[in-house]
Amino acid sequence: MADPDTTETTSKDGFSLLSLFRRPEAGAAAGFILIFVFFSYFGWEKNFLTPLGSSTWLNFASKVGIIAIPVGFLMIAGELDISVGAMIPAGGIVLAMSVGLYEMNIWVGVIISLAICAGFGFINGMLVTRTNVPSLIVTLATLFVIAGLNAYVSKQLAGTTQHSLADVGVVSEFIMGDYHSLILGDGDSKFTIFRSLQSSFFIWLIFAIVCGYILHVSPWGNWIFAMGGDQESARNAGIPTNRLKIALFMLSAMAAGLVGMTEAVLANTASTTTQFGMIFNSIICVVVGGVLLTGGFGTVTGTVFGTLTFGIVFQGINFTTFDKDLNMLFIGVLLLVAVLMNDSFRNWATSASTSKKK
Repeated sequence: MADPDTTETTSKDGFSLLSLFRRPEAGAAAGFILIFVFFSYFGWEKNFLTPLGSSTWLNFASKVGIIAIPVGFLMIAGELDISVGAMIPAGGIVLAMSVGLYEMNIWVGVIISLAICAGFGFINGMLVTRTNVPSLIVTLATLFVIAGLNAYVSKQLAGTTQHSLADVGVVSEFIMGDYHSLILGDGDSKFTIFRSLQSSFFIWLIFAIVCGYILHVSPWGNWIFAMGGDQESARNAGIPTNRLKIALFMLSAMAAGLVGMTEAVLANTASTTTQFGMIFNSIICVVVGGVLLTGGFGTVTGTVFGTLTFGIVFQGINFTTFDKDLNMLFIGVLLLVAVLMNDSFRNWATSASTSKKK
């Protein structure tokens, strides 16, 4: 019989509290709960908790979240992609020009847009794997290259950097860019499940589930973690590190392009304006979600919690009486506290586990 002093605190079904705290998403989940309770209290009178109020930060989080997950993949693998800021408008204007200028079916436009974004991602991956230049430098360069191409090609083909996107049809709009509500009952018995959630929110949910399977169930996930832990050892073990890295850059680029397309369909317009803010937003969400900057550690669940937390902080201040100018201060404090909390959770769990074994 095992000595209870030499084992971790475990329930009858084998649940380990220390193992839970060691998980990358533990700190992110705790941070989300604290932030949610904080803004729920201070935003109560301004309807923060209502379905309509919740949709404000959930819609914002969904767009950042679609990009944050593949960026998290790259960071787990020891790489980074900041060209997503230019890839977002690229996805939108390619779709808008395909449908508006060349009168293509919207789904043909979607395929073309994703293919072009994938091509840029392929170039990023090739440059990183063939030149051994840090991905930060490579994607910083391609960020400006793509931004310049967005404006130049747009003006050359359409004579403008602003593109209107006509009605794309009920089904296409429902899937790509619409507001959705689910209300049960009528009159006094009416109950709202959710209200005014954009299509991007549901795309994010599906995308997170698929990516969660890839990272935590499929063999590719082990390869990604192995690359972030020790790339040379991963290569020696037979993992196709270069091909996998290129695929991750392509996934990141296509995710950013997808966000650009959902924004274009929702607003019926697309612009070549580079979204520099989205670069930092996605990285913040990943770091808050418990992904280590050094690679080899992180989860999709943690990134989702980090994105939800960031969405609340970014939008939640509008539901409180705090000065709106404090928004950036909240974000900075959130990032610092999240990193410290994630490290503290891991260190506490590890030290507790070690002490139990002595």
